[in-house]
Amino acid sequence: MTPRKDLLTIESLSTEEIHAILDSATEMKAAFLRDGEQLPNLHGRSVLTLFYEPSTRTRSSFELAARRLGADVTTFTVATSSVVKGESVHDTIDTLMSMKVDYIIVRHKNSGIPAVIGRHCKAAVVNAGDGAHAHPSQAFLDAFTIREKYGTVAGKRIVIIGDILHSRVARSTSNILRRLGAEVAYMGPGPLVPPTAHTGIPRFTDWDAVFEWKPDVIYLLRVQNERIDTPFFPAADYHRSFGVTEERLQRIADLDLSIMHPGPVNRGVELCDAAMDYRNCLVCNQVQNGVVARMAILNHLTPATL
Repeated sequence: MTPRKDLLTIESLSTEEIHAILDSATEMKAAFLRDGEQLPNLHGRSVLTLFYEPSTRTRSSFELAARRLGADVTTFTVATSSVVKGESVHDTIDTLMSMKVDYIIVRHKNSGIPAVIGRHCKAAVVNAGDGAHAHPSQAFLDAFTIREKYGTVAGKRIVIIGDILHSRVARSTSNILRRLGAEVAYMGPGPLVPPTAHTGIPRFTDWDAVFEWKPDVIYLLRVQNERIDTPFFPAADYHRSFGVTEERLQRIADLDLSIMHPGPVNRGVELCDAAMDYRNCLVCNQVQNGVVARMAILNHLTPATL
């Protein structure tokens, strides 16, 4: 397999690479569950997290993943850096590369910035989310969680519900699941769900149609109000129309379906409180698997400096 420097999108990967990273994640999880075990894979290497947008899960899991692989980790805090004084992305990268960084994990509000960084440095660059464009590490942890739950992704049906239009998660996760042989469908407020003609993905308008489709997984997304000029729905109205209410949770339980969410969860909007305690709620599994999937991703990449 040809060495890969950057992970920017799922589309850029071969199917062979996708399977290799998922298989590696299985091995990484076995090591991760052995408390305190640190692997030597990235010993002597440096990993820098460069987040221009807020993050809890993605940033912390990348940092933990890097440390579990033996890397030195530096957190670049944009809010207290020269960026706030007007320093450009290129100048920031020149500064960081002078420090001989091996891996850069970058999140930015503008689509394409991780690719720009990857072209201008020797470090391996991982896209940790760029605008509404892509979030490949989330896609890997989602696919890994489904494979772990069901033994395979192929043949499974996943309906993604919520703000599809502004969701980098929806784009990347849909792509990897379909590449692995799953069926994917969308449901959400009409203006926030791209037409089927644009995506090739079926689009439902109500929960009855969702249940009739017989999905295996209900994947909830939050409405990204920070990317919308005015809130699309009052929270209570959204919950009644598109959320997992207590009544819908009972139907989900009766059908033994799984629930997923990339976080952060807005209780009372996407999910009722009881949904988080539901036996097939995989949200905590996703968080744990985020570490092992990101360990596998870092292990798969080869900086040009090596």
